[in-house]
Amino acid sequence: EEEELDVELIPPEKVKLDITDRAAEQLRKIATRESNPDAALRIAVESGGCHGYQYKMELAKSRSPDDYQFSHPTIKPANLLVDAVSLPLLNGSTIDFATELIGSSFRINDNPQAKGSGCGCGVSWELKE
Repeated sequence: EEEELDVELIPPEKVKLDITDRAAEQLRKIATRESNPDAALRIAVESGGCHGYQYKMELAKSRSPDDYQFSHPTIKPANLLVDAVSLPLLNGSTIDFATELIGSSFRINDNPQAKGSGCGCGVSWELKE
């Protein structure tokens, strides 16, 4: 028996998550390294952090029933998964991959739901009212 989610689903035509070419290339490398075309970056939003919400990112081997799946239009496979609860808090964002001296990581940019630029750590953010 499937568990019902108490979430207001966003109509597919209003769902938007952009993946930059850099992020897509990194996702493709991960899928190739894992020998799994379904490998994906799972992004979730959790309460916590110094500004109220924080992003959680992890690699996933497959899609869960309540996941929305996104992919880059030309670079394949470059899969991104977001659960139905987190999507309203991420909708309209851009997923990027940044390489800096201190390391490389996926980043959430231009989140229309976030107030200001969030915390200096780049993970914690505050919801617009």
